[in-house]
Amino acid sequence: MSRIGKKPIIIEPDIQISINNEVVNISGSKGGMDVKIPRGVSLEKKENQLLVVIKNNHDNNLQGLTRSLIQNAVKGVKSGWTKQLEMVGVGYRSDTDGMSINLHVGFSHVVKIQAPKGISFQVTENKITVSGIDKYLVGEVAASIRRVRPPEPYKGKGIKYMGEHIRKKLGKAAKAVGGA
Repeated sequence: MSRIGKKPIIIEPDIQISINNEVVNISGSKGGMDVKIPRGVSLEKKENQLLVVIKNNHDNNLQGLTRSLIQNAVKGVKSGWTKQLEMVGVGYRSDTDGMSINLHVGFSHVVKIQAPKGISFQVTENKITVSGIDKYLVGEVAASIRRVRPPEPYKGKGIKYMGEHIRKKLGKAAKAVGGA
């Protein structure tokens, strides 16, 4: 039984929603996006609310999924999504030139990552902010940046999410002294 799927989605006055067969078009102040609706799920629009309705009980999981996707799209077109990354390491830096980001993270070359349509980068000192209206795309781009130089467990150097805790390991020397 999907409890999340039964909750109504509140539609604020500055957000327009149009339902066409299997696609919901959501537009707001930040832009617009489409959400595909799976078979067996339908939508009911009442005043300032949108309800996700299933046709039979076998589609319970799709009800919660569809509601979450639409809710994320509504929040994205209203206020947007952001992910912040932090670079830890001597000499690690980044800069942006329009629609791409250049990472200097200890390689012999500069790693360049292009921003997909709808994604923007902001760089300050050792912090990178990825923002856009699509939650999935913002997360994917942030993960691809982190994947360039993930944090290592000995000194914690690398690119990590803001607030991410890296469990540190003891080195060989510390193990030899403590274990003998």
